[in-house]
Amino acid sequence: MKKLLLILVVSITVNQVINAKVSKAEKMALIDLYESTNGTSWLKPWYIDQPVSEWYGVKVEGNHVVEINLFRNNLSGPIPESVGNLNHLRILNLAFNTLSGELPGTITQLQSLEVLKIEMNRFKGNLPDEIGNMENLLELTAFNNFFSGTIPNSIGNIAKLRVLNLSSNNFVGHIPDSIGNLTRLESLGLFENTLEGDIPRNLGQLVLLKELVLANNQLGGEIPAEFGQLASLKVLQIQNNKFNSYKNLELMDTREFLVFDYDKGDVKLDFKDVNFSKTRMADTKFEDENENE
Repeated sequence: MKKLLLILVVSITVNQVINAKVSKAEKMALIDLYESTNGTSWLKPWYIDQPVSEWYGVKVEGNHVVEINLFRNNLSGPIPESVGNLNHLRILNLAFNTLSGELPGTITQLQSLEVLKIEMNRFKGNLPDEIGNMENLLELTAFNNFFSGTIPNSIGNIAKLRVLNLSSNNFVGHIPDSIGNLTRLESLGLFENTLEGDIPRNLGQLVLLKELVLANNQLGGEIPAEFGQLASLKVLQIQNNKFNSYKNLELMDTREFLVFDYDKGDVKLDFKDVNFSKTRMADTKFEDENENE
């Protein structure tokens, strides 16, 4: 009898600990997300009577929600403002759904966030001006949405950023000079927007950059001579723009390029033994398609 009572007490205690994993504010933020994005129609719904740690795609550490991964889970509707209460979140992956509306400004309060993946949705409006406050971001992918306006200058404050992909949106204006401050950047995708003006020369400071995709915009002027400093580059796509000179491409070491696309036309350039047999078309739009499968 005593043994049975002990087991019962231990069971109750363990259950209480499990259910006390996250704060009320964090749990309510998750419930808001569930209700705002039509959770009952998700492919893998949450059973909110169960402990948060058992909800699909949610990871809890140290009594806090640190990861939400709802990749391709049939979410629809807007992200609620209360997402900003998940201030211990490190990974937020909502890619390949049908989320809509504007990205809430409160998302920039997620100071611990390292990965923000919102590609292949239906978001519109501007990126928040305060996005530069997310100083721990390593990866920001928002391609294939309907974002508009200019790319916020503050994006250059995210010094740890390694991947930035804003391709296939409706961004206008110039590429911010501040992107040249992102010296840890390895991949930059701005493909298929309506960006104009010269390419900032300080993009030549991105010496770790492996992939640079600027195709299908309205960019003009000449290719910066500073591109010759991009020694790590493997993918360069700049076709379908309005450049008036490609001469500085000769300063680049194209021998190890895997992808190299520009508007060749009648341009005659003296490349450094580019091996065109290695070239292929980069597909930045669907890079996550097989994730979680």
